[in-house]
Amino acid sequence: MSDALVTYQTEGAVATITLNRPDKRNALSAEVVRALKSAFIQADIDRNIRVAVLTGAGKAFSAGADLAALQALQEATPMENAADSQLLAELFELIYTMRKPVIAKINGHAIAGGSGLAAVCDFSVAVEGAKFGFTEVRIGFVPAIVMVYVVRKLGEAAVRDLMLRGRLLGAAEAAALGLITQVVPAAQLEDTVAALTEELATQTSASAIALTKQMLADIRSMGRGEAVAYAVKMNAFARSTADCQAGIAAFLAKTDPPWRSVEKKKDDPEEKSADAA
Repeated sequence: MSDALVTYQTEGAVATITLNRPDKRNALSAEVVRALKSAFIQADIDRNIRVAVLTGAGKAFSAGADLAALQALQEATPMENAADSQLLAELFELIYTMRKPVIAKINGHAIAGGSGLAAVCDFSVAVEGAKFGFTEVRIGFVPAIVMVYVVRKLGEAAVRDLMLRGRLLGAAEAAALGLITQVVPAAQLEDTVAALTEELATQTSASAIALTKQMLADIRSMGRGEAVAYAVKMNAFARSTADCQAGIAAFLAKTDPPWRSVEKKKDDPEEKSADAA
């Protein structure tokens, strides 16, 4: 394993971003957050990448904030503390609004900011033994930044229960609440995430995913009338995109759209033989 705090690997259309502090349960320091931001920006701008996967090295997904680093920041100036907080907010917003789908592959406990990371991803697949929770109030801290995103996902009643009590919950309860997408046995985690990445990379349009994610991020803060007007504009714009035109044409012709055809060609033994020749 690399000595980097965060590793970045690509395979086909998938970028895997791994928190790489197993000895610290992948706790989030300022340096880790900067490295995560850099990795997600790289995945977002790479035209060959269709899906990003976030996971953790070792037995934990992420234990949340690095408490030793937080303790050191008690001696920092208000401006320095504000800059550190802003850095984490920028990471969450980057993942939440990224043009490409992001899957959290939760290999172990995801606590506090770790649960926040899971919440801002589009999909979160967790192993059965994983624990979740927003435990900040139990150490006198506040789940401030994660709250913005989790309350959008779960609603206020569920968030009050989780964040005011600071209790831990198992993966099954987290999935039932909607904090994560799916729970699987540890032996099935790799295959489940691989199947989801394959579906997203070959069965969906990249431009349609980007527009849909943009709308999902924007509409929640709008009034009904404003949201409908925005949706009308996006609906009309989407019709003019190359992917929409190609997808409709392919559907009517009973052929594969370009994003599916490319993948089939890559996997077709006859095409590979022709390329080799």
